[in-house]
Amino acid sequence: MKKQLILGLVLVSMLFSCSTDDTADIIINDNSVTNNNGGGNTTDPQTIFLSGTFTEDLTLDANNTYKLNGALIMASGTTLTIPACMTIEALSAGSNVYIAIAQGAKIVANGTASCPIVFTSDAANPSAGDWGGLILLGKAPINSVAGSATATSEIAALPYGGNSSDDNSGSLNYVRVEYSGGSADGQSENNGISFYGVGNGTVVNYIQAFEGKDDGIEFFGGTVNANFISVINAQDDSVDWTEGYSGTLTNVYISNRITDDKAIEADGFNTDFSNATGIFSKPTVTNLTIVGQGTAAGHAEAIRLRAGTQGIFSNVHITGYVEGFDLDDTDTGNGVISDDLQISSVTFVDVTTKLKNDTSVDFTEADFFMAEGTATATDYAAWGASWTR
Repeated sequence: MKKQLILGLVLVSMLFSCSTDDTADIIINDNSVTNNNGGGNTTDPQTIFLSGTFTEDLTLDANNTYKLNGALIMASGTTLTIPACMTIEALSAGSNVYIAIAQGAKIVANGTASCPIVFTSDAANPSAGDWGGLILLGKAPINSVAGSATATSEIAALPYGGNSSDDNSGSLNYVRVEYSGGSADGQSENNGISFYGVGNGTVVNYIQAFEGKDDGIEFFGGTVNANFISVINAQDDSVDWTEGYSGTLTNVYISNRITDDKAIEADGFNTDFSNATGIFSKPTVTNLTIVGQGTAAGHAEAIRLRAGTQGIFSNVHITGYVEGFDLDDTDTGNGVISDDLQISSVTFVDVTTKLKNDTSVDFTEADFFMAEGTATATDYAAWGASWTR
């Protein structure tokens, strides 16, 4: 899901104008809501409905119950604060129900292991794609545009990208997103959590995407670092990156069903456009564990690296796939030769083909990974306890 448009300065200035934003402000009065989509009807005083574009800070009260019933957009200069232990249900209405933290805005969602913050579906029998997901947009570099230009997000059509590597979009700690990935059309789909040009001033620890219809967690450029990542049963790719992403991912646990797509699908740049800066994605990935359903079940491919993506991997443990790594196109192969795409330690369990080289560049397994059999799985049983599903 890489679709985007390049913005001119005029469009950037119009993004939050009334003429281009089809979501209206909502007014919260104590424990009731006047919502433009609801014809002014008041709600159950125990439930506050949230949607619209907020131009002032929004702090949720742990004593109240909140339900997302449309697109909630936090405009530049605002902060959305969510207390620990809070569960926010989203109307099971597909792609147009989501939370977007625009450039210059922040989210402060700090749960704990015993009191995580949960975004989930309101359906009696929830399923993948019930609602959109969580979107953060920042001002960190992306490679699909050059200079001070920005791109627009696939969902919400908001700008992202820039020159601020240390841009700060807030903090996510012990946050779980469930049943997300509602599809707007064949080209526009939500992820569980989307990071668009998010900077490394943003704090991200202990996040989970559970039972999503599209990708679990995706990075569109940016420099944000994320620690303790869990993705369970993402129907498309569990972790995805593109557009020059260069942050660090530490302690990543992915578990896939046979019907799910790849555990990781990574691009060096957005192939729908071009690499405007000539810089490829190059994250550092440490303590990565991927669990498939086994070669007997025919679970096809754990990791696909393409479009010139680079990356420094260490301690990678892959179980139960026909193919461990599939590398595509010449630029990706060149990264192996230049040592910009390397794995320092890896262990394969029940993996038929460790490396499939579709790059047209000649290299061996020894050129790509070393210290085979030395990697150990991340201790998910310990760090994932109590707050994940």
